[in-house]
Amino acid sequence: MLFFLFLFLLSSNLHVAFSAHCTTTTATKTFQKCTTLPTQQASIAWTFHPHNATLDLVFFGTFISPSGWVGWGINPSSPEMTGTRALIAFPDPNSGQIVLLPYILDPTVKLQKNPLLSRPLDIHLLSSSATLYGGKMATVHNGATIQIYATFKLVPNKTKINYVWNRGLYVQGYSPTIHPTTSNDLSSIATIDVLSGSATAQHDNIKTLKTVHGTINAISWGLILPIGAVTARYLRHIQALGPAWFYAHAGMQLFAFFLGTVGFAIGIRLGELSPGVEYGLHRKLGFAAFCLGALQTLALLFRPKTTNKFRKYWKSYHHFVGYSCVVLGVVNVFQGFEVMGAGRSYAKLGYCLGLSTLLGVCIALEVNSWVIFCRKSKEEKLRREGLIGGSDKGSGIHS
Repeated sequence: MLFFLFLFLLSSNLHVAFSAHCTTTTATKTFQKCTTLPTQQASIAWTFHPHNATLDLVFFGTFISPSGWVGWGINPSSPEMTGTRALIAFPDPNSGQIVLLPYILDPTVKLQKNPLLSRPLDIHLLSSSATLYGGKMATVHNGATIQIYATFKLVPNKTKINYVWNRGLYVQGYSPTIHPTTSNDLSSIATIDVLSGSATAQHDNIKTLKTVHGTINAISWGLILPIGAVTARYLRHIQALGPAWFYAHAGMQLFAFFLGTVGFAIGIRLGELSPGVEYGLHRKLGFAAFCLGALQTLALLFRPKTTNKFRKYWKSYHHFVGYSCVVLGVVNVFQGFEVMGAGRSYAKLGYCLGLSTLLGVCIALEVNSWVIFCRKSKEEKLRREGLIGGSDKGSGIHS
């Protein structure tokens, strides 16, 4: 069951970055090639002229605010935001018409030390323009599509271009403000060979690691660990099982912890590969769950015998730390879905179904345990009352 759930979660999270449709035709031009960019529902179409190394292109983006901006640019040196030569479109504060201005994204922009001011680009930009989809009657609104046209003169024999794009909520005067900092917004980078048409997303490996990280942790911390706890709580009282319940409990918990350790290590690696991306609550919950899991594993080495007077203290510690680890693990799995932007995905639905099934089993076993407990208590009470009644009767005859 867990294996099939693993496959379901993995297939639900993995997506092909460039699988969506793109178009090579606009109202004014037709281009030779196109590709869908991996984030923000953006795409690009272009025609490359090898004889003079010029590139005609159009970028398709969408606004996320009526007062927002949409930008696209080329980074001549590396696939990152800093150093990008960008063209940014937004409604003119005075007339409301779409304006397209050039900007150079130097390091001060990332640090937000100074407002972003328009200045001429130091690359061979031959022409540029921007139009809203729908023509002159179209207005800027949330979801409005914009087309940014540009013609560049490229460096000879250099056909791999680093593209950077993004969008923001506000423009102060003619200075676009910082864009949102979700993982998708920070991954809006791709390198495209304009000659062959092949595209490589800069963060494809990060997305794969995120999927593996989330899937492993959902299975280990979010399912196997709770199942191990349920095993100990409800099977230990079945005398026919003997010590088998303990071996099943210990085996599942150890397997869950070691599998979770792999997921935890991948999470640490993701943090190293994503500078500037902070998920404070998810990170803290992950560290807390891992530390509690490590303490539980080490507690096995110091488990007193049943006759030891410290056994009851060890059991109290074991129960408290164990249940705390289970709760933190499950909560962090849901937090992870939010971090990955999968709050309404089939992967989360599958996990909720698995967890709900486990919860239903727990409720049924808990009710059954209380029924058995109450029955035994009643039988014990009747037995004691029978013994007391017999003694009183004997005493009365003697008198």
